[in-house]
Amino acid sequence: MAHTDRILFCLGALCGACGVALSAVAAHREGTLGTAADMLLFHAPALMVLAGLQFGRLQLAGTWILAVGLALFCGDIAARAFLGDRLFPMAAPAGGMLLIGGWAVVAASALFSRRGST
Repeated sequence: MAHTDRILFCLGALCGACGVALSAVAAHREGTLGTAADMLLFHAPALMVLAGLQFGRLQLAGTWILAVGLALFCGDIAARAFLGDRLFPMAAPAGGMLLIGGWAVVAASALFSRRGST
């Protein structure tokens, strides 16, 4: 991957981290199931694309962190909407932090991985 491609990929991942943070703020203000649906829809193609990239272990770790964070964040919102109770205390905030951190790890993988460099 060319140097400029890595920078653009990194910027995209950082936009993902910022988007998660803003979605978390919106969820706290509105608390709607729509936030969980949006997060799932936005992250689904990202996870599919990331699964096909070959940046190495750091990128793979970031992708798994995203998947776990997504499950916790959206799962907690859905549990509150459908079951009237949380998955466990602080599940959504923990999931949100994992999502933000996962995007940061993915961004770092684009900059620091040697695999696929040109």
